[in-house]
Amino acid sequence: MPPLTLEATLPPEAAATLFRQPALATRRAGRTRSVAADFAWLDTPKHALAEQGMALEASANPRAARRLVRSLPEADAPWRPATPPEALPPEALPEPAEVPLAAFAGRRVTVPLVDAVEATLLHGTLRALSRDLPVARLTLTGPAEAVLETMQALAADLPLLPPRSSLAEQARAFALDDKLRPRRLGAPRLDPDMGVEAALRLLLGHLAEVLVWFAPIAEAGTDPTGVHQMRVALRRLRSALKAFRTAADGPALRRFDAEAKALAGSLGPARDWDVFLAGLGAELAEALPEEPRIAALLATGRHHRDEAYAALRLQLAGPAFRRLAWDAVALDVRAPWRTEASEEAAARRDAPLPDLADHLLTRRWRRLTAVGRDIAPLPDAEFHALRLDGKRMRYLAELFAPLYGRKKSRRFLDRLAEVQEQFGLANDATVARALVGPEADGPGAWAAGVAEGWVRARSRRARSRAAKAWAELLAAEPFWNQG
Repeated sequence: MPPLTLEATLPPEAAATLFRQPALATRRAGRTRSVAADFAWLDTPKHALAEQGMALEASANPRAARRLVRSLPEADAPWRPATPPEALPPEALPEPAEVPLAAFAGRRVTVPLVDAVEATLLHGTLRALSRDLPVARLTLTGPAEAVLETMQALAADLPLLPPRSSLAEQARAFALDDKLRPRRLGAPRLDPDMGVEAALRLLLGHLAEVLVWFAPIAEAGTDPTGVHQMRVALRRLRSALKAFRTAADGPALRRFDAEAKALAGSLGPARDWDVFLAGLGAELAEALPEEPRIAALLATGRHHRDEAYAALRLQLAGPAFRRLAWDAVALDVRAPWRTEASEEAAARRDAPLPDLADHLLTRRWRRLTAVGRDIAPLPDAEFHALRLDGKRMRYLAELFAPLYGRKKSRRFLDRLAEVQEQFGLANDATVARALVGPEADGPGAWAAGVAEGWVRARSRRARSRAAKAWAELLAAEPFWNQG
């Protein structure tokens, strides 16, 4: 493997004692070098560079050359979290940029570590107008395997995560009092000319970046989007890992899937209470605004939500989430499936990606539709199983749809989405009954009974709409069979 450089972010207050931490102190292999680091980012008056995902760095040292960097990766390019900004050739500068945007003042501390790894800590302050923002970044450079092993070992003890943005992008957002721009969001977009292995690596990098992006939002607990989008990313990730298992498998991928499953489990309670309070809870509050027993039930729900988010914060701030993030990076770099999977799997990796997609979509569609056309009389347990199969079908279809073109796939995906919407509403009712169930004994019994009756009625309506959406889905021709 070629040499590797990985960048991590850490709390600025941890920078002063970073190299005295046992995880780093025991790996020292030479003397510390510390130099002043003072530079600024320049742009055009209309921020043309920032709009194109670029930034011009100018050192305070007049003899140092300016450096044009990509502050955001190209939209359609594969992405590996923790990748430092790419340096661009000077001729890529679209027009002169001389307007100061933000500046950095601090220190660059470099320490040689064992196994020929070099650690560089950049810590100091972003400055824009009269405002300051402390920042700290740790970079490891050296032989790829040694860098990976070192970063994973450090992250077990220290709060190191792949940055959500480049320092240049952080400076732009700070200077303009704007939001950070995400590097990757939503579902990854596969290309029909892409190889199977390249597709898997794109998926790993893209969805790990989505997880890192939404983790602080989930931790804050003020916006349910954070937990929801992390759960969606994990489902897409686990669906992709299972889809590619015939071509890329092994202990490393299985361990990673187990880590993703554990994180999904820790997100579940927070999401369930978010959905309850925004859905059934809001409906009850609107229908019975003056009823104190309903108000007490909702207050209990908010208390349980706060408890769920408190537990989630501990999980996201702990080593398990850091391990998941760095293991995603390690999988992309090491490609362990090359040595851990069978020869038959290697042959499948050499086959065209659309062939694998056709096979997987057909198999999943047959499994989903085996239940038949009439789903109205299905018992709750079987309906729940069908909902899960439908969800797996949707993630797989969304994953591979770009290989077939939007025109072919749109109608099928729309109908599949409607099925999942109605299945989801029916399932929300089931979850809500489970949430209010413990309140059925004691002072909250009346309110819990009202909530359960309400949710049962809504569930029946959702089941009826789900049956209609199911019939319309079966009437749609699967896009991968359209020639």
